[in-house]
Amino acid sequence: MKATAHQRRSSEHTRALILTTAERIFAKTGLAGARTDVIAKTAGVNKALLYYYFKSKEGLYEAVVEDHFRRFNLQALELLNSPGSARDVLLRYVSLHFDFIAAHRQSAPLFQQFMMAGGKRTERLIRKYFRPRSEAVGKLLRRGVRAREFRPTDLFHTAVSIISLIVFYFSAVPVLQLLGHANAHSPENLKLRKREVLDFIRHALFIHPNAPIP
Repeated sequence: MKATAHQRRSSEHTRALILTTAERIFAKTGLAGARTDVIAKTAGVNKALLYYYFKSKEGLYEAVVEDHFRRFNLQALELLNSPGSARDVLLRYVSLHFDFIAAHRQSAPLFQQFMMAGGKRTERLIRKYFRPRSEAVGKLLRRGVRAREFRPTDLFHTAVSIISLIVFYFSAVPVLQLLGHANAHSPENLKLRKREVLDFIRHALFIHPNAPIP
């Protein structure tokens, strides 16, 4: 018997609620410290539903990370493949990436740990999400070089440098705090950091860094 539209919406809502709750708890305790009964209780659902949707705690952990990548890729790929000035598209992409991480900054260590763990789960997500995004960034960089908007560079290392400028700040927050920068996540510092990243990319890559973007 097929599920009704109402049942499907209810199922999707429950699954999304579990993912949102699990992301917060995994970010706070890590995979090892998280307990499925606590996740279920916090989400207000029966513990059996976690296993119905995700099979295991590890499966739920993977689903949390994949949901993050899926939501970001939907926006990123549309932007990276959009027409117009390569300079404009790149700066908007960097801004999008920075803002997305900032909005999920409490979970940044969670995603970093997952990616560093390796294995088949990580490999699958890299092929499914990182590869198409990497290809889109490379295509955009080549377009910018051909249009003489970007200076000729090693495109692989340019892409790595751009990603590092965005991601490293959030990964390094615990170190920054030990160095006396306890307010690294304040709205003022996040705004300043994004502005510095965009300005750095302009002057490192653009042939005419101060020229207006059409």
